[in-house]
Amino acid sequence: MGSRHLSRSLVLQSLFEWDFNNYQGPSAQDIFKRNLENLGQGLEDIEYPTKLLTGILEHWEELNKLIESGAPEWPLEQINIIDRNVLRIGIFELIFENKKEVPPKVAINEAVELAKNFGGDSSRRFVNGVLGTIYRQMEETLSSKENS
Repeated sequence: MGSRHLSRSLVLQSLFEWDFNNYQGPSAQDIFKRNLENLGQGLEDIEYPTKLLTGILEHWEELNKLIESGAPEWPLEQINIIDRNVLRIGIFELIFENKKEVPPKVAINEAVELAKNFGGDSSRRFVNGVLGTIYRQMEETLSSKENS
């Protein structure tokens, strides 16, 4: 498993546990530290997953609003816990990450892989559809700003 993929998996597992416990108990950062110790053997770079988790937490409300705009028929709390946290990771990388470091297609593909590995039967298609919608909205916004 690649270092970045393992990083995303650790962040997903940490967000899942925090979300599953209704954001009660240990913080997402504390859960992540424990997961890093227990599951992150062989991870050479802890800077990336730490930055990823921190960024997601800093942009939490905005990420949730983007999920709602990308999946308007699905209230956030009705989206499977794995799927909504995969979406938070994917959207964060799609919108807030350096595009040279994580190109949009890589962000979408990695999120789809996480959904395939950890989610249910329809997770892969759902995540791909929502991220595709958000990517198109992002491109349309950039295009309209350039044409203004």
